[in-house]
Amino acid sequence: MLSQEDLKQIAAKGISEAQVENQLEQFKQGFPFLCIEAAAGIGRGIVAPTDNERSKYVNAWNEYKAGGDKKIVKFVPASGAASRMFKDMFAFLNGDNDEPQTDFEKKYFANIKNFAFYEELNSTCIKNEGKDIPTLISEGQYKAVVANMLESKGLNYGQLPKGLLLFHKYPEGPRTPLEEHLVEGALYAACGGEAHIHFTVSHEHRELFKKKVDEKCALYAEKYGIRYDVTFSEQKPSTDTIAANPDNTPFRNNDNTLLFRPGGHGALIQNLNDIEADIVFIKNIDNVVPDRLKDDTVTYKQLIAGILVTMQARAFEYLRLLDTGEYTHKQLEDMIHFVQHDLCCRKSDIKQLEDAELVIYLRSKLNRPMRVCGVVKNVGEPGGGPFLTYNQDGTVSLQILESSQIDKNNAEYMRMFAEGTHFNPVDLVCAIKDYKGKPFNLPEYVDKTTGFISSKSKNGRELKALELPGLWNGAMSDWNTIFVEVPLSTFNPVKTVNDLLREQHQ
Repeated sequence: MLSQEDLKQIAAKGISEAQVENQLEQFKQGFPFLCIEAAAGIGRGIVAPTDNERSKYVNAWNEYKAGGDKKIVKFVPASGAASRMFKDMFAFLNGDNDEPQTDFEKKYFANIKNFAFYEELNSTCIKNEGKDIPTLISEGQYKAVVANMLESKGLNYGQLPKGLLLFHKYPEGPRTPLEEHLVEGALYAACGGEAHIHFTVSHEHRELFKKKVDEKCALYAEKYGIRYDVTFSEQKPSTDTIAANPDNTPFRNNDNTLLFRPGGHGALIQNLNDIEADIVFIKNIDNVVPDRLKDDTVTYKQLIAGILVTMQARAFEYLRLLDTGEYTHKQLEDMIHFVQHDLCCRKSDIKQLEDAELVIYLRSKLNRPMRVCGVVKNVGEPGGGPFLTYNQDGTVSLQILESSQIDKNNAEYMRMFAEGTHFNPVDLVCAIKDYKGKPFNLPEYVDKTTGFISSKSKNGRELKALELPGLWNGAMSDWNTIFVEVPLSTFNPVKTVNDLLREQHQ
């Protein structure tokens, strides 16, 4: 099926023939749905800290940072283009109507002055059209305004990544999400006078990101009295996956080469694995708010990080005790309680294990990466939900599930998904070193059976695409997970341009 030319193309991407064969086999076989025990809720896998506990954990985080020899990194997936944000405005620009018809279009124009990019867009219109925005609108030239926002002759927002768009207004000038993340890094992730921030970006936008960092870093370093260390990485070509025709044969481009597609955000587990850090915060590029609303974000980031380092310290203490070989049955029972109750990782027949088997089991469950995920009350936003699910080894643990991983024909599962009280807005803090200070090899903890297949098209031809296990889904399947309820005020994603008109972004 694969020619010599194909094998050359595969090798150039750093992918083995066996990987491609395996992916083609996955198209044929499909992926199994996950086996669910229950949706997680308060008291069932989700912790809702009291005010007292909140202060305790925030203090624990600040004490951890004061320890001095720790490296903390803020990891921001930022490779997504903003094109989806402007889907409605592209439709207007390319449609037959010259004036706004839909509620979305009308809202955009009625509130255009409230966008943080208004001044820049207005100057662009004057330069390119010889008229400002109010004049263009009064003359019915709505499309000229949109073209200057989206196209390369203007702001080129249709092709830029979200991280570089102007999101928020400030007296000293508007800010991009990239800048808001620099500020956040200073407020909760700085340690020893330094904030390490890592952006994953697409190849074509890397230089633009770098330029923006070079422009802005000194300003925020001075403002917060810290040094910044900002780094970038790209999704590796070796994490691309082959595309297939509907009959599961390799999809070929018009020049007969194989089509490979990016493997989705699950590919970033490789980028995360390359990060040298003790603790890593993960948060999407578009989930930012202006300074006036940052207090909750900062408090709860410190809270979830405080829970993480507290839980990690307990796991480390138990592992060191196991290493000594000198422990009592009572101490083993304490460990069982910690794994089953605090880490919500349950094994139904644990009582049947002899002490020697029990020690092996406890060690395997304690000695692995750990993450604390902020979850918010469900308000109908799409996203992964927190669930208790069955693992390959028969244990039950906490996972973040996407709707694609759930069997739509299983009425009970669909009910659980529909009635889930919380969802995960990608608000994670991760501990990625073991108790001896050695980094975990993160790809070892991926559940490879949790990828999924989606339908796409290229040049008008239908194709099947293979998504790797998602970064916070199957890619972290074999981690210890703790879910913590955080307020909705910490979750303010921007999916469409009009979301920037929400009060939270004004």
